[in-house]
Formats: sequence, C-alpha cells, structure tokens
Amino acid sequence: MVVLVIDAQGGGLGKQLISGIKKEMPDVTILAVGTNATATANMLKAGADRGATGENAVLVACRQADVIIGPVGICIADAMLGEITPAMAAATGSCRARRILIPYNNCETMIVGVREGSVGKLVQEAIAELRKI
Repeated sequence: MVVLVIDAQGGGLGKQLISGIKKEMPDVTILAVGTNATATANMLKAGADRGATGENAVLVACRQADVIIGPVGICIADAMLGEITPAMAAATGSCRARRILIPYNNCETMIVGVREGSVGKLVQEAIAELRKI
C-alpha cells in the first residue's frame, strides 16, 4: 500500500501522521509531499520513504497513491494560507485514492458535526481508519 501524506506550512501534522503510521504499520510505503520545503523536510525526518515539494509533486503523487492523508484543506483551493493551489485541490479531490481527511480548523473551513479534539487524538483516529483499509 502506498500512502501519500500531504501537508503545508511547517509540516507538523504530516510529521505526526508519518511517525504514527511508521510505528504501527512499518511495511506501508509513505510518500510525503509538502507544499513547501520545510513541510517536506519535517515529514522526511519523521520517516517518510520518499518526499517531494510543490504543486507538480502533489499532482504526480496523487496518481501513485492508494490512500491520501492530510488536513481537510488539501482538497480546498487556496486553503492553508494559500498554499493549496486549485490544481492541488482538484488532484486530491478527484484521484482514485481513498482519502482520510483530518478536520483541522486552520483551513478556514468549519465542518459541522465534527467534535473538537487534540491534534494527537485526530492523528490516532486517522491511523485507525488507515488500518481498516
């Protein structure tokens, strides 16, 4: 299984996701794509198998992934302070991969009915969903 973790800004959420996935599912191949070099570097430090940066990397990696994990903003054009381009949002939202989206409220999008939780708790819930796939 190829899991694509996409993150922006500092890559903190992606770093937590990758550390947790590698700990619980060490045989999973993880591609880390950051919208900027800092996000990518932090996800690689967390144990991603491969990493790349930028819009084209998102477009290519979405075609290779079985599962995409990241904040809900990765599917919303101009989210995450503008780091998610319309092309990135279209690629993550329309590819064949299954998506596990974390309702991270810094994306200027509120999802009604989703309970508040710590980032650590949300990461654990995302990994639990990945194990089901």
